[in-house]
Amino acid sequence: MAAVAGHASPKHCHHGNDVEGHQVVVVMLPLPAQGHLNQLLQLSRLIAACNIPVYYVSTATHNRQAKLRVHGWDPLSDSNVHFCDLPTPEFASPTLNPNAANKFPSHLQPLFNSLSQLRQPFAGLIRELSHIELQIPSLEDCFAEEFMELVAREHKFIALSSGSLYNSSRELEGKFMGFIENMSETQNKKHWALGPFNPLILTRKNEDVSRHESLEWLEKQPPKSVVFVSFGTTTSLADEQIKNLASGLEQSEVKFIWVFRDADKGDNSLAGGRDRRAKLPEGFEERVKERGIVLRDWAPQLEILNHSATGGFLSHCGWNSCMESISMGVPLAAWPMHSDQPRNTVLITEVLKIGVIVKDWARRREVVVAETISMALRRLMISKEGEEMRRGAAELSITVRRSVEEGGVTRLEFDSFMAHVRRVRDG
Repeated sequence: MAAVAGHASPKHCHHGNDVEGHQVVVVMLPLPAQGHLNQLLQLSRLIAACNIPVYYVSTATHNRQAKLRVHGWDPLSDSNVHFCDLPTPEFASPTLNPNAANKFPSHLQPLFNSLSQLRQPFAGLIRELSHIELQIPSLEDCFAEEFMELVAREHKFIALSSGSLYNSSRELEGKFMGFIENMSETQNKKHWALGPFNPLILTRKNEDVSRHESLEWLEKQPPKSVVFVSFGTTTSLADEQIKNLASGLEQSEVKFIWVFRDADKGDNSLAGGRDRRAKLPEGFEERVKERGIVLRDWAPQLEILNHSATGGFLSHCGWNSCMESISMGVPLAAWPMHSDQPRNTVLITEVLKIGVIVKDWARRREVVVAETISMALRRLMISKEGEEMRRGAAELSITVRRSVEEGGVTRLEFDSFMAHVRRVRDG
């Protein structure tokens, strides 16, 4: 297998010279059997002769084998060929049975099976070669096995559709939308980024209904001084984590609105209808009453994010919450819990640079301690870095709002989608 990537000089690659000027390099990943090792090494020679760096990747054992057995040229003499050693995985090495009726080299199967152990080190190498600093979280623990089975069963029906809709904007994810489209070219699919779906200008549903208590409280707070704390409707925090979150909010000394509720059940009711008031540290609400409120039921998230007193959002980074926060120009403190949330966190903190990480997904099974929470909130709310994130979020909000106006990129996408719908309707 060959792949291309932007250039770097990984420390575990041998015979590397400074070739930073190259925009493209080629990565060779042969199956560790002699016929594949040799032929891809020979192909490396041909590509390297065109002044393109080639990184030949295998285990240290098989790299030695390839270099020892190659004929007709010396790969160590070519400055454009770099050998990269991956760790040799453990595997059984059974003896070849010369009397077997089937002559396929089945004694190599344990080696082939062990190659899955090399996925992460190979991915790390590709990140280095591509100058990609992003550490994309794995999908481990993001979904339940039963849900993935459901996805697999339903995936076949996607082929029946004429396209896909995305609650996003090309102003935010243009490169990623382009990648999706390139991957789908042969499927003749359309892809429309029509987001944000949420309204950007809020109107009251009923002027006769009194405003939510949180909005009345926000009216009394200074601009951009309050962090909104909410983790969506599908996850409940463990008791120990609740205590650490409460302590972190208290230690941070920032103003806050905390939506403290259990996840919805399947029938849209609260899980057991439990009141977890007793799970908060004793005296917590009394101690913080001058700068924070705790809500135990639904809260008008979009209106809270839109309020001038709101300056940050401690969130699970569900995509709806991310889009609402971006729309309203509010930076985030990211606390991913499952599904797309760990990868949304990377987009928010590393790509768009409008957020800080509270829970590191690599340590997802650990309790986030109060000190970590406090430091993250102070970083977001009362530091120079946090102020820069607020400016960046505000600029993104303006960009997104312009995208839905006449002639904007999202408006054009929506017009294209509606034209498609009308063609289908009219036959």
